[in-house]
Amino acid sequence: MTDKIFSFIKKYNMINKGDTVICGLSGGADSVCLLVVLYRISRKIGFSVKALHVNHCLRGDESNRDENFCHELCIKLNIPFKAVSCNVTAFAEENGLSTEEAARKLRYKIFSENSVGAKIATAHNANDNLETVIFNLARGSALKGLSGIPPVRDNIIRPLLVVSRAEIEEYLRNIGQNYVTDSTNLSDDYTRNKIRHQVLPVLCGINQSLIETSVNSIDAVRSENSMIEEQTEKAFSECRQNNKLSGLNNFNEVIRRRCIARLLTENSLPYSHDRLIQADNILINSGKINISGDIFFISDGTIAELKKIPPARQPELISTELKIGENIIFSDKVFSCEIILCDDLPKINSVHKKLTFYMLDYDKIIGRVILRNRRFGDRIQLQGRNFTSSVKKLINEKIPAGERDTLHFLEDENGTIFAEKLGVAQRVAPDNNTVKLLKISVRNK
Repeated sequence: MTDKIFSFIKKYNMINKGDTVICGLSGGADSVCLLVVLYRISRKIGFSVKALHVNHCLRGDESNRDENFCHELCIKLNIPFKAVSCNVTAFAEENGLSTEEAARKLRYKIFSENSVGAKIATAHNANDNLETVIFNLARGSALKGLSGIPPVRDNIIRPLLVVSRAEIEEYLRNIGQNYVTDSTNLSDDYTRNKIRHQVLPVLCGINQSLIETSVNSIDAVRSENSMIEEQTEKAFSECRQNNKLSGLNNFNEVIRRRCIARLLTENSLPYSHDRLIQADNILINSGKINISGDIFFISDGTIAELKKIPPARQPELISTELKIGENIIFSDKVFSCEIILCDDLPKINSVHKKLTFYMLDYDKIIGRVILRNRRFGDRIQLQGRNFTSSVKKLINEKIPAGERDTLHFLEDENGTIFAEKLGVAQRVAPDNNTVKLLKISVRNK
């Protein structure tokens, strides 16, 4: 097994001559195996080994037992040892995290603070890697999440990803090395333990060599993902200009979406799989989509960019009770209305198609009528339609921006019944039973 780990270390260039490698030592089988293997191959490569123990202070005497065990093991191997304690419970409460996530964040923070100029070796093994892939798959993940735990990331190395937990325990038995057992790993309180104790046994029942075969499968996915990342890096470098992406539409959609994701990530903006698809569609076809707050992703079909667009100025709220005759709520327009008898609706409709006025069935109007400008959230079911539409969407589709703030609206006690340049609500539309019409026209002063 030592040879397998040594080959894995060389494959990913994890350790070089003269390096200092700090082993994250918990006292469990995995980390004890890692420390022993590092100790045995250190002379072969020419690096020094140290050990760092993080006491999470979660299990009382058991936590102290683990720390003491690690210290004694390092004395036996003549390896420099350091222990750091942290208050996981308090950190979790202060930051709204689960105990598991809080412990992980604190652990890596301590690793970072104590590994300046050195490398940190963690004891993640092939089982951990497969559990991570299953966890990401269940949660929803693209190829990157299915690549598992990276063998090397920054100054963190993971030499045991190539061996299974069973191999590790067998190795320790063969060399007569004991270890401690974390009681929380025996329960199903944490999500990963549920995968470990409930999901993996079922999958191993289907394929007894699951853990071993997963090493090659995950390695293949990782290699393919690495190739895509290289192409993404190339495309991103070519196309990025600050927060603009120029010419990205010439690349494959996988590369485009990863570049968009990278741009959003570098600006600390959230995204989902669906949002990336929408942004990619806009990149190709032009348009804009809100990303977060007042930040939009905008494209003209050639150049896409992240742009801050302040909220649209809300027009002053104007309203007055409608009167028959002339009404003026905007300085440059006159809103006129009159009541006429409906003696021949087809004839009136024929004229209506040629002239710029609107007609409502006066008797279908409920209560008093208010003349006003547009409001946030206005909706209307237009004549001839069986669905309600957003007035904002209709205006954006049909009416130039310069005309939108001076549109007239009518509402009765049941809601909007008329929107200038859009039409009349279905519920007040004239029909063959109409007796009186409210004729409306708008002209410039």
